[in-house]
Amino acid sequence: MRRGKRGPQQRRSDGPWVVDDALWARIEPLIPRRERPPGTPGRKPLDDRKALCGILFVLYTGIQWQWLPQELGFGCGMTCQRRLRDWNQAGVWARLHEVLLDELRRSGRLDMERAVVDSSHLRALRGGSKPVGAR
Repeated sequence: MRRGKRGPQQRRSDGPWVVDDALWARIEPLIPRRERPPGTPGRKPLDDRKALCGILFVLYTGIQWQWLPQELGFGCGMTCQRRLRDWNQAGVWARLHEVLLDELRRSGRLDMERAVVDSSHLRALRGGSKPVGAR
């Protein structure tokens, strides 16, 4: 690899965990607001966009939460882990999935001809059908 100026694909900050402005505009309204009373002592909370980038970095690289590098500016790994938990409990990921699927449907880029239903996501009520010879 050549040394010198980094091109747009080689910049360190352009990893797949960096949320661009267009995607952030779709995600931000789904994230619940945390109200902090004025004059509250202590450290200010980490920006939601930075926390999301930290979450995506950990999920993409597979590192442990506590090893999230502070140099990236995504905050503490434990903070990102708590935000992931809180957003999951608030249904952010399910709503984001619905929003993105709706956008794909409207643009005609969603092909349901190859859709697969995974039994780990849909319950078989009353046990489903039994194969012949099963007890």
